[in-house]
Amino acid sequence: MFRRSAGLEVLLGHMGGPFWARKDAGAWTIPKGEPSPGEDPYATALREFAEEIGVPAPSSDPIPLGDVRQSGGKVVTAWALEGDLDASAIASNLIEIAWPPRSGRTLMVPELDRAGWFVPDEARRLVVTAQAAFVDRLEDLLR
Repeated sequence: MFRRSAGLEVLLGHMGGPFWARKDAGAWTIPKGEPSPGEDPYATALREFAEEIGVPAPSSDPIPLGDVRQSGGKVVTAWALEGDLDASAIASNLIEIAWPPRSGRTLMVPELDRAGWFVPDEARRLVVTAQAAFVDRLEDLLR
């Protein structure tokens, strides 16, 4: 999601859980996730936004931003939607993680523990490295 109220800003979420708790750069992401069987990628993006942010995605015209491959091999497909929301009021879904790793114990944590609006340069610094390309593409398309 992006807004243009005070210049271009993009919405990012900070990944939840103890591994990410004290990290900032590289610990932010766009809302994203795995498709359900038979689900098309755009429907997945809308569902994941609602699950991770806690409200439905805005109903603006989608801007396709293409794909990126993250360092772990996961391919992420993204669209940008123009809209606005109070980033301090997100209500992310909970996910189960193994913690500590390989301990056999699990912990329920919010998938995103907070969200924020960022100007493009700050978003590129904070977001998972591969996803910075989405910020670049959005800026190019809005020029």
